[in-house]
Amino acid sequence: MTRLSARQFRMTCAAVRAAICAALMVAGIAGSQAVAVEPADFEATAAGVFLRRCIECHAAADPSGGLDVTSQTSLARGGDSGAVVIERIPAASLLLQRIESGEMPPEKNGRSQRLPPEEIDLMRRWIAAGARWPEGRVLDRYERTTDVRAGRDWWSLQPLTNPALPQQPVAAATACLNPVDAFIRNRLVREGIAPAAEADRRTLLRRLSFDLVGLPPTSREIEAFIADQSPDAYEQQVDRLLASPQFGERQARHWLDVARFAETSGYERDAEKPGAWRYRDWVVKAFNNDMPFDRFVTEQLAGDEVPDASEQTVIATGFLRLGTWDDEPNDPNEYQYERLEDLVHVTSTAFLGFTVKCARCHDHKFDPITHTDYYRMAAAFWPGPLQARDRKLLGGPKSEELGHDVLGWTDITVAPLPLHVLKKGDPHRPLHEARAGSLSCVPALETDFAPPAASARTTGRRLQLARWITNPANPLTPRVIVNRLWQHHFGAGLCGDPDNFGFNGPQPVHPELLDWLAGDFVANGWRLKRIHRLMVTSATYREASVHPDAEALAITDPANALLWRANRRRLDAESIRDAILDVSGELDRRIGGESFREQISAEALEGLSQKGGGYKASPPEACRRRSLYMFTKRGLIVPMMTAFDMCDTTMPTGRRDVSIVAPQALTLLNNNWVRERSAAFAGLVVASAAEPATRVEVAWRRALGRTPTDAERAAALDHVQVGAAAGPATAAAREETAWTSLCQVLLNTNEFLFLD
Repeated sequence: MTRLSARQFRMTCAAVRAAICAALMVAGIAGSQAVAVEPADFEATAAGVFLRRCIECHAAADPSGGLDVTSQTSLARGGDSGAVVIERIPAASLLLQRIESGEMPPEKNGRSQRLPPEEIDLMRRWIAAGARWPEGRVLDRYERTTDVRAGRDWWSLQPLTNPALPQQPVAAATACLNPVDAFIRNRLVREGIAPAAEADRRTLLRRLSFDLVGLPPTSREIEAFIADQSPDAYEQQVDRLLASPQFGERQARHWLDVARFAETSGYERDAEKPGAWRYRDWVVKAFNNDMPFDRFVTEQLAGDEVPDASEQTVIATGFLRLGTWDDEPNDPNEYQYERLEDLVHVTSTAFLGFTVKCARCHDHKFDPITHTDYYRMAAAFWPGPLQARDRKLLGGPKSEELGHDVLGWTDITVAPLPLHVLKKGDPHRPLHEARAGSLSCVPALETDFAPPAASARTTGRRLQLARWITNPANPLTPRVIVNRLWQHHFGAGLCGDPDNFGFNGPQPVHPELLDWLAGDFVANGWRLKRIHRLMVTSATYREASVHPDAEALAITDPANALLWRANRRRLDAESIRDAILDVSGELDRRIGGESFREQISAEALEGLSQKGGGYKASPPEACRRRSLYMFTKRGLIVPMMTAFDMCDTTMPTGRRDVSIVAPQALTLLNNNWVRERSAAFAGLVVASAAEPATRVEVAWRRALGRTPTDAERAAALDHVQVGAAAGPATAAAREETAWTSLCQVLLNTNEFLFLD
């Protein structure tokens, strides 16, 4: 007699059971008799339940329990326990039994996933009506959004809607200046909210100056703006700042965060990346020259492949070389896949706002990105320096391959070894070969990349990837970049997480405005300065940060998502340092060139593995440049920058943390660098006049852009008088110390450190 395996035994029992149930049904004595029921619509009943609750585990090549619920054929085949659906007999259907008992879906993280009664009823109705399944219908786990994952119908993957401008509100208090206001203020009117009044001109110019160029306006610029009665006085200030060479420096800092810019490789040795500063300078020039954003993307991904390639376009590909780099990995073969992950992650995050790297080991748990999608995108980078075996491990292309002696990227062969999809991301478990191509989450644009021409020097895959990303029909790219700009000007994006437009990211509060801006951006040549101007000339941007009904509105809209007032913002680390240098009269405004190495205390250097030669500071006079040009060493971020939330340089950062903590105040009070700048500031103040009252006014105008109030003037004079009278030093030394102390107090004020 032949012995049956456990699985065969279970399947035989299930088959016998199904046959008995069928016989009972014919006899009319089944536990739950078959009932004539009107046909149930598959899409409205079972399809939704399968997609929401079942397909996560019961699909693909290795379904849980051997049960695949994606098609009529696979469902009818059943699983390891045999048939799961008995048509017209819900109570006899194993599928419904498991659902009703709460056994399926199984617990997750110790929490029951039991289906709600209404969904159980949908399945019961569908089975009772005959379990009809449309011919040829195959369920796709990503076809629609559910309450647990995004589908290809997710909002950010849909075509731009090109919404019409709302009608202008009639109330005088909600007057519109441009299309931005048409959307924002129309919503405020619907909510019954009157926006804050316009901020005063000093506040406006200070806000505008820091946002566009990252530096404070001078008191003369403020006074001239206040006195200018021309109807376009504000617009003139906007245009002046957009044309300033400092504009590119400020916008470059935002992008360098996203590009995970640093000038060293990280890990223990944290070796320098020679020439990384050239990429930084390329970004500054690109923003100053208002390079179209589609070209900006293309040069960074494929500057060596564009028809008009030059040294500058190759420098742009430094974007791909900026990540961390372990020069002594434990497993070189495995490490090249880590480097590949970095390239996929920075590209997808920076330009698309999607976390594609999550699909390296399996289909994305929350977004419509398949396991194969990851490798299709990764294949665009596969023939690059990742496979360099005849040179320093994973070091990158040689200058003769690049055509220029710069930090850049190019393919080292037009016929790379195949890249295989890896089971669970394990290099030792290759599956099928991946075809280089686009993501499948935008079906209308899905494409395989064409092979290179016979005369090609590179595979051309990165250029094809760049063209897919910048295709005007790709809805992600324009939405992501205009959202980044909005965040820089308003303190929070229209979509709250600038790096995640997927299921786990917040949905936009003003989706119509986001789409209108994105569509306008593409229609007008992908020009960034135009969008900057549109945003900062709006009445919404000009609102004051205080509101007469703030207490009540803070309850109904605590995050100010509807923008009924301006958001008060703390300056970032670079702006604080640059503003201090500017006020002290020491700021060196030279643009570009090699980075300077900031002076760092011996205590802070103690943690370096190469204490003797690991870090050599530049001369003090070289350290007066803008913070953008500070040498960024991954293993040693300047302590003052860390105190004010300098970004993580190991991964893309679209939104920095913003904290207000005691160490920041202690840094501004005790840091030697701040003390030295305060002394330089005081020197200018003392040299400006002999009269103490006049000096106080000069100090206020330099630091805060206004004259002191009577109370402030009296307190300042008292502070200086008390300081100059105490201590064992000479009278001149005591006076110098007193004025230095007063100037340092001004650098510690909220008015200096925050934008209203």
